[in-house]
Amino acid sequence: MLLLQIKTTACDGSDLFWPWIWWLFGAFLLGYLLRWILNKLFPKKFDTSDYDARIKTLESQLDACRKEKSALAAGAATAASFVAASQVDDSVKDDLTKVEGIGPKIKELLNNDGIWSFKQLSESSLERIQKILDDAGPRFRVHNPKTWAQQAKLAAEGKWAELQKWQDELKGGI
Repeated sequence: MLLLQIKTTACDGSDLFWPWIWWLFGAFLLGYLLRWILNKLFPKKFDTSDYDARIKTLESQLDACRKEKSALAAGAATAASFVAASQVDDSVKDDLTKVEGIGPKIKELLNNDGIWSFKQLSESSLERIQKILDDAGPRFRVHNPKTWAQQAKLAAEGKWAELQKWQDELKGGI
């Protein structure tokens, strides 16, 4: 193994190792002494009373948040049971594309918003249906759902002949 040797002799032949060691030792002692003097002049005060008070305040706020969370969770459970009880039965899934102006994509949009049957569509307001179309983007904003509820009402009542006659007169659901 090759050892690394540092040349510690000067041009005049004197040894430089020990003078460098003494300089490093002196710098270390000077730094230590300077730190000691600065600590004496500017002592660090660790007053934990401020921290203790802050911790107590934060703990009380945390307890209040936990109580509020449990109250909100209980309210959410009550609201969820109310919503579940008031939901319309969507087990009937009609083919909404039989309404003039509704294609497969619009049917999917209506289904995503909870409208599955002719009855649900006939009971939906024009504003709700228009909002569904507007939220879907500019491609669907051009559709006019003005007659969809009336058409769906005829379909829900089973008046297919009357619906067909009306649809023959309509153009794109208008």
